[in-house]
Amino acid sequence: MTSRKEVAELAGVSEATVSRVLNNVGPLKEETKLRVLAAATKLGYTPSSIARSFALRRSGNLGVVMPYLPKARLFSAYYFSEILSGIGSKAREEGYDLLMLFRDANEPMDYCGLFRMRKVDACIVLGAKEEPGELAALRLLKEEGHAFCLINQHFEGESFHEVDADHVEGSWQAVTHLLEQGCTRIAFLNGPEAYSNSRDRMRGYTRALTEAGIALDPTLQFEGNFSRRSGVAVAKEMVTRLEQIDAIVAANDRMAIGLQQGLRELGVTAERMPAIVGYDDSDAAELTTPALSSVRVPFYRLGELAAAKVLEMPDGGPEASVQKVRIKLPTELIIRASSQIKKSRRN
Repeated sequence: MTSRKEVAELAGVSEATVSRVLNNVGPLKEETKLRVLAAATKLGYTPSSIARSFALRRSGNLGVVMPYLPKARLFSAYYFSEILSGIGSKAREEGYDLLMLFRDANEPMDYCGLFRMRKVDACIVLGAKEEPGELAALRLLKEEGHAFCLINQHFEGESFHEVDADHVEGSWQAVTHLLEQGCTRIAFLNGPEAYSNSRDRMRGYTRALTEAGIALDPTLQFEGNFSRRSGVAVAKEMVTRLEQIDAIVAANDRMAIGLQQGLRELGVTAERMPAIVGYDDSDAAELTTPALSSVRVPFYRLGELAAAKVLEMPDGGPEASVQKVRIKLPTELIIRASSQIKKSRRN
């Protein structure tokens, strides 16, 4: 008996696409429809009435949950715009629409309600934090067997589907680059500890210093909230200790750029400016003066992979069994002028 998987392989599409074509669910390219129908005809595939009934209940929506932050221009942030572009590209290819959902930063999201009300067929979660309410909501989502995936967040000891980048390695690359130039007093501007990527970057920072035989100095560790303004604010704390700082690693480009701006506003000249490495390798990194060295994260690919994987998962209730998705993509340090050590600073 021919299976849907065989039809998908012959047509060169996913099983989810085969289901949508045969049940006329969601927008689809005409070329894709014809290819699937030709493959189904050739193989003599006829979906069961049960499968057809289930498929017709699908919404054709891929949900993307994002944090709601008042006055924050989320869609202008490189992190969100790149990930959403990747998700949107794959969703369109698979014939799905995106349904944007905003989560109140102070309240856990009722993820399961989205599925019960048939608003979404699958869900991707951005900006999840290590908080009891959030963790409980995600555990319930998993227990009910819904198709969902986290991006850029890891919960230790949990078996959620996750697509992430290697932030330990990325942070280690940044610090090692500065150590190789003779820096020994390297400050670190990190994001909130509630995010696993912040903890991972801290591990990379610690590992690089430990390997170099340098003890951690708590007075060189600072925290922002990933915004440019938080970088400006930290500059006020950092400027009084600038003579004890050779270089700085920031957990994203926005904070790094804010830090540069804040130090300049406080009278720090180009000659006194510490070497700085950002993180993300956003478009803005090349536009700063000097151009910002940064750790490149493949955000577009993260979004694309998360969408591809989650749309392959069945939303089959508590009995649904899917092999755990655990993807970690590599990062790459991009060296520009901001991290080149000046002789005047080294002496």
